[in-house]
Amino acid sequence: MSEFWLISAPGDKVNLQALERMNTVTSKANLSSNNKFLIPDLKVGTLDALVGLSDELGKLDSFAESVIKKIAQYIGEVMEDSKDKVQENLLANGVDLISYLTRFEWDMAKYPIKQPLKNLSEALAKQITQIETDLKSRTAAYNNIKGNLQSLERKTVGNLLTRTLADIVNKEDFVLNSEYLITLLVVVPKSNYAQWQKTYESLSDMVVPRSTKMIAEDTEGGLFTVTLFRKVMDDFKAKARENRFMVREFYFDEKELKCEKEEIMKLASDKKQQYGPLLRWLKVNFSEAFVAWIHVKALRVFVESVLRYGLPVNFQAMLLQPSKKSVKRLRDVLNAVFKHLDEVAAASIMDVCVHMDIPGLQLSNQEYYPYVYFKIDLSLLDYS
Repeated sequence: MSEFWLISAPGDKVNLQALERMNTVTSKANLSSNNKFLIPDLKVGTLDALVGLSDELGKLDSFAESVIKKIAQYIGEVMEDSKDKVQENLLANGVDLISYLTRFEWDMAKYPIKQPLKNLSEALAKQITQIETDLKSRTAAYNNIKGNLQSLERKTVGNLLTRTLADIVNKEDFVLNSEYLITLLVVVPKSNYAQWQKTYESLSDMVVPRSTKMIAEDTEGGLFTVTLFRKVMDDFKAKARENRFMVREFYFDEKELKCEKEEIMKLASDKKQQYGPLLRWLKVNFSEAFVAWIHVKALRVFVESVLRYGLPVNFQAMLLQPSKKSVKRLRDVLNAVFKHLDEVAAASIMDVCVHMDIPGLQLSNQEYYPYVYFKIDLSLLDYS
């Protein structure tokens, strides 16, 4: 992925020659790859409306970019087991993002150019806002299932002192439904196995002889059963603790264990069922949001070009992809080629600010160049 510069210059003969000079110099020095960026003839409206729209489009640009980043990041989260394939799912109108950018065509069906610029801006804002709203609700539902599943799965890891025993114990390991007897589970360190076998029967009175059995083992120790009379249970627990044998607070409940297993299976199934439709929605709406974002950029170039270069509308937009390590040199070339625009452009913008007294127009928010300039940073979407 890469950074792109979307620029424009007046479309008169002098400036078209300047663009040709720029293309020649940047091509020979390998400073950038350049493509024409075609923006149709849009309805201009009043200068007052254009200045107000310029501010709104700046905010919409930032908002659209943030939504695209959120969708891309969430695609990465959803594709947790195949993150290496995230990039190939980030497409715009079925092609990779660079191809879409370099071959950009205004979508006449979605954004009819006979509509006023304000209407186009509002339609784009509405579309992107709706995508963000849907993203929030869909991700919340999926995250809820994923979080609950992870919470239950976390219980199946860890040592025998803390982890769930639902997938370890069996009904046959316990004396059940006895008025007098109870089976306890004891975690014994590996180094104490022999001591346990020698001493468990004498830790308290009324321990059933030869009733211990190891039913599970991890790297630290083993889980042993032992059966004894209920009335000596507290005494046995205390004596066991003194000998570094830890009794787990566990009572076999077949219904509860079955529910826990079924809950994990249900959540895993729900997550699997939601994965496909969610990923499809994310891919479709990433494309929709990205396409909308680039149309916002095109609108910004159009509006700023009219404000800078005046009427009738006559400008040429170009998309530049700077070569690595050549950004400063490319900027110097552009400033040199278009320096003749500086006085006219600066005077034009200052005239708008001073004489029209338009609130909210802040020149300092954007780096100033003698030509119209907007950055498109695709490195923010680089998951390769």
